[in-house]
Amino acid sequence: MDEELVASVSKLQLPEAFLDFLNQNGLDPSIYIGSHSTPRYIRLKPGCESETQVAEIEAEIEFKLKELCWLPHFYYLPPDVRIASTKAYRDGKIYGIDAASGAAVSALNISPGDHVLDLCAAPGAKLCMILDLLGSSGSATGVDIARHRLAASRTLVQKYSLGDRCRLFVADGTTFSLMPLGLQSSSKSCNNTEVEEKIEIYNEWTPRRPWKERKRMAKAREMVSEIKDPELIFYGRHSGVVGLSKDDVYRHFEVVNILQFGYDKVLVDAECTHDGSVKHIQKFEQWGWPTLSRRVLDADRTDDLTVLQLKLLTNGFRLVKAGGCLVYSTCSLTVAQNEDVVEKFLSQQPTAELVEIEGAEKWPCRQARIPMTLRFDPQTSSTSGLFVAKFTKLSASSSLHYFSS
Repeated sequence: MDEELVASVSKLQLPEAFLDFLNQNGLDPSIYIGSHSTPRYIRLKPGCESETQVAEIEAEIEFKLKELCWLPHFYYLPPDVRIASTKAYRDGKIYGIDAASGAAVSALNISPGDHVLDLCAAPGAKLCMILDLLGSSGSATGVDIARHRLAASRTLVQKYSLGDRCRLFVADGTTFSLMPLGLQSSSKSCNNTEVEEKIEIYNEWTPRRPWKERKRMAKAREMVSEIKDPELIFYGRHSGVVGLSKDDVYRHFEVVNILQFGYDKVLVDAECTHDGSVKHIQKFEQWGWPTLSRRVLDADRTDDLTVLQLKLLTNGFRLVKAGGCLVYSTCSLTVAQNEDVVEKFLSQQPTAELVEIEGAEKWPCRQARIPMTLRFDPQTSSTSGLFVAKFTKLSASSSLHYFSS
C-alpha cells in the first residue's frame, strides 16, 4: 500500500484489531476509504413519487432527491441528511434502506402472487420492500429468532401499511418449517365461540386483545418456549391466517409437498460480522473497542457464524418449491462467510444451482470469487458492503430423485 493510501486509511480511525481482522481475511482496508462519504439511501413507496410529493419531501429535507439509475424507487442523499423527523417518514412515504440491501431483494425478482420467505427478517426494511413489490397479491412470511427485533419489524410494516399479506414468526431460522398458506377469505365465519375456544380459530389480528385472549396467548408462549415451536406475533387480513385453526397454520409438510407448495422466493440475509459496514464498526468507538473484539472479531465466534450461516442457507433452500429461487446475502466481505459457505452448500445440495442475477449487469458491483456471485463495497459501489448469491432449485423430478436416493 502506498503512502497516500496509508494516510487515507489512517484517517478512517479504524481500530488496530479490525485492521488485523481485515488482513487475516485478505481484505484491503482501502475499500473503506470512501465510506465517510457513502450516500444515505431511501426508498419511496410506490404511489408516492409524483412531482408534487417529491417536491414536498425535498422542501422538508432541504435537498433535491437524486434518483438511483440502477434501482427503481431508490434515491440518494448526503450521508448527514436526517429523515426520521420528516413528515414523509412519519407518514410512511419513505424509509431508509441501503441500496446494496435493496439489490439483494431485487435479485429475488418478485412477481405478483409470489409467496416469499424472509428467513432473517429483522429489523424489517428488506421485508417492507418485499411487501411493496408484492402489492395486492401473494404473501410474505418474516422469521427472526429475536422477539424484540421482530416486534420492531411488526411496527415497521404497520407504519407503512404493508402488513395485509404478512405473517411474522419468532422462530429459529435453522429449523423453521411452516409453509405459505393459501389466501383465505377474510369473511369466513368465526362466530361460534365454543368452537373457537376449542379449535383456536384465528380472528383478525388487532394490537389490543381481550384479556381472555391475552391470557391464552401468554400460555401459548410458555408452551412455545418449551417445545420450540414458532410464535406467531402478527398476521395480516389477507395473509391466509384469518379463519384458520392453529393446527392449519402450524401444519408440517413432507418433502414432496414442500417441492409443490413451498415458497416461490426465499431471502436469507444471514447474521454475520457486519465488517462490510464501517458505520456499524465505528459504533464500537462509543461501545468500546474491546466489545468489537469480543462480539465481532473473535475467531471462535466467526467459526460459529459460518456454521449458523450454512444452516440458515440449507434450511431456507429446503423450504423453496421446485423451480423457485433463494438469495443468500451477508454484510460481511470475508470469504469465509460468503464464498466458502456457498461452496460447502453446493457440495451438499445437488438440487441447488447458482444462477445469474437478472439486471445485475447494470449494478455498480464486482464479481466475487465464484462466478455469478457479487460483491458491493464502499469504494466500488458507494454502498455498504454486501455479498449476494442466487440459487434455483432444480425441477421436481430431479429433486425427488435426490431425496429418494
